[in-house]
Amino acid sequence: MGHSGRGRIERLWPLLFAKPADALLVTSLPNIRYLSGFTGSAGMLLVTSHRATLFTDSRYTIQAAQELAGSGVKVEIARKGLLMSVASHLGRARRRLRLGVDPGNLTVAQQGAFTGILGNQVKWVQAAGLVERLRAKKDPTELARMREAAQLISDVFAAVLPKIRVGVSELLVSAEIEYEMKKRGASGPSFETIVASGARSALPHARATSKLLCEKELVVLDQGAILADYCSDMTRTVFLGRAPVRARRMYQAVKEAQEAAKAAVKPGVAAGDVDRAARRVLERRGFGRYFTHSTGHGLGMEVHEAPRLGKGDGSLLEEDMVVTIEPGVYVEGFGGVRIEDDVVVTSRGAIDLTSATREFLEL
Repeated sequence: MGHSGRGRIERLWPLLFAKPADALLVTSLPNIRYLSGFTGSAGMLLVTSHRATLFTDSRYTIQAAQELAGSGVKVEIARKGLLMSVASHLGRARRRLRLGVDPGNLTVAQQGAFTGILGNQVKWVQAAGLVERLRAKKDPTELARMREAAQLISDVFAAVLPKIRVGVSELLVSAEIEYEMKKRGASGPSFETIVASGARSALPHARATSKLLCEKELVVLDQGAILADYCSDMTRTVFLGRAPVRARRMYQAVKEAQEAAKAAVKPGVAAGDVDRAARRVLERRGFGRYFTHSTGHGLGMEVHEAPRLGKGDGSLLEEDMVVTIEPGVYVEGFGGVRIEDDVVVTSRGAIDLTSATREFLEL
């Protein structure tokens, strides 16, 4: 990590000065990891125009020194709590500081505590999403890692297919998926693995339960792995036994909608236009009202990042963003179909990172 961290902090400065702010207090752990390389569970990063300081506690003395070696980020071990340490550090400035904070990541209690210590020595500046804006565009190292994470989850799906059969529980299938991930070097799932069968497959975010898989059911499998800090996220839908016409029609419509959305992905295209491409196909096929969520989302160190490919979203896609494309159709009482891939935005359009078959599998 080391030097890419330094480059990332330098790319943050112009965004900070434009606010304008003298410093940025980063409290989100994924953002801290992105900027500094620190992977601990407790920390705050203070970025000013000439230096970055990571505040963490004594559990991480050795780890922080190792992870931040060569990054140019100074480590302060907080003896009396993170908040107190950051506040007393800021208090030494002897002047009123314009401190940028992301209101989505700093709690009301934390802000109150700072104000209690620093009074009006700090002027709060709303600086939402600055680091997220940098994170949305992936550098070559990140893209290589994401390609591997996507390949890993594609291999996992192929390995688990023979174990998806009548009489096994959703939980068992999800355990097999997570076991196969770790066997291939993933540090774990990027979210709780979803295995939803029969009528439960109509719940877009169903958790796996002890329900057994039955003959003549749709099964939605939504799985993602974290490999070297980066997430993958892929959904496939299979049918147990011979599928009725209704299930085939649903599957075909979703597959077509996904292809249309992928074809709409290009630098400079609004996120909402990608969503519209998928929605149009489903409406034409008579399934429009059964598609209840957005078409996709950004992916990276977290499984949900900027941008969001939702209805009417005006944010523009840029080269080297990685997004999911995941239209779905959910019919209450019958079941659901979702097909999801991870794609990278290139000048030539969307390039698939996940590679598992998209054919309708009847197991």
